[in-house]
Amino acid sequence: MTTSKALRFLVAAALVAGGSAAQAADAPAAPPNATCKPNGAFSFTDPTGDDDGPGTYKYPTDAVYKPGSFDITEFQVNPSSDSVEFRVTVKSRIEDPWDSPAWGGNGFSVQMVFIFIDTDHVAGSGVRDSMPGLNLRFAPDEAWDKVVIISPQPVARLNSEVEQKAAGVKSRVIVPRSTRVSGRTLVATVDKAQLGGMPTPAWGYQVVMQSNEGFPAKSDLLTRKVNEFEGQHRFGGGTDYDSDPHAIDIIVPPGGDATAKQHEILSKYNKTATTEVKPEDLAQVPMVYPCGK
Repeated sequence: MTTSKALRFLVAAALVAGGSAAQAADAPAAPPNATCKPNGAFSFTDPTGDDDGPGTYKYPTDAVYKPGSFDITEFQVNPSSDSVEFRVTVKSRIEDPWDSPAWGGNGFSVQMVFIFIDTDHVAGSGVRDSMPGLNLRFAPDEAWDKVVIISPQPVARLNSEVEQKAAGVKSRVIVPRSTRVSGRTLVATVDKAQLGGMPTPAWGYQVVMQSNEGFPAKSDLLTRKVNEFEGQHRFGGGTDYDSDPHAIDIIVPPGGDATAKQHEILSKYNKTATTEVKPEDLAQVPMVYPCGK
């Protein structure tokens, strides 16, 4: 290579490197516990040992509720050409002690997950109240636009419950076209059209871990109660009223001690509220924007 050609090559290489660096600088940096891709795909990890809500919750006493069953360790979003796959992994292997295929279920029994999605980050465009039975709220500028429900219940039962107990938001509720189990992971696939388009890196998410309840209270959407004391099929460590958050594990924004942050978030509810629980009495959970707002 001649000297002039060598100089031109070095200059071109420097320009390419500089352009790449500038693009990298413009892109929002992913937090240490997230891996992000330009197409809206990402993986977000959550610490183990925080499956205790505000720090006080206890599992039900029946043996089917095995340690780690409700402990989120990873949340993934994987878009493809016409669908999006949501994956929620827990600490222990997911089992099916109540033989869900016998009642048209999806291969697991005790878990129930709600994935709330903020697609626009615009105040007033979404819903602040969570789904019935969770006892949670969202900030005005982090209201949810869509929610994906991962449940062992068959589609017909889930749709019926939504119609009866959440009719006002049913257009925002997504029942996956398929729900299955892979080891320690719940996998739900939804159509792109149901989400209103493909995910972008600016979307926000909140993953709420609950437990499937086949015989729920009249106002609860297949969710299991948290009471003051744990029982065979009841979580303990909360209250016997509906002011406490019925969330066993959630994801939290990056930075600091994630477990301590979750405990703080979920402990901020009105513990004196009993029969007349108002929306402002409930704990407010944040959206998490793993790949930037």
